[in-house]
Amino acid sequence: MANNAYIKLVPASAKQSITLQEVKDLLLYYKDITSKTGDQLAWKYEEASFPYTIEEKREANSRWFYLKGTDPRQYKYIMIGIDEEASEENSEEQTMYIQVTVPDGATHGDKGKANEFCKFLAKKLSAELHLFNGRIMYYYKRK
Repeated sequence: MANNAYIKLVPASAKQSITLQEVKDLLLYYKDITSKTGDQLAWKYEEASFPYTIEEKREANSRWFYLKGTDPRQYKYIMIGIDEEASEENSEEQTMYIQVTVPDGATHGDKGKANEFCKFLAKKLSAELHLFNGRIMYYYKRK
């Protein structure tokens, strides 16, 4: 059974809406900063920190994409998409969220990397992160 994590853009978040391209840009930024860390350490850390290629299918309709592992023994797939739901405070308002799915057949490495990416995205967006295990992490200032 597939596992899902959600990064919700709540009213206290840095942004209230996001596009799929912005999510891709954030992941490419993550890849860039980890490669710079590797340069400082004289180690190809980029290959270990982001062992995926970003792939998009035609039927996705700019709603989701997937990360395909570069080493199929350790990493296979992670799916990432965006959607909206009714806000918990006001049912008339919509709350955007990023859904990260670790599909059936994924490895433990995929789940670990998915957790890492979720935390990075939630921190960058000052969002509310609903982890795979059901716990919630708040990356925005709470009153």
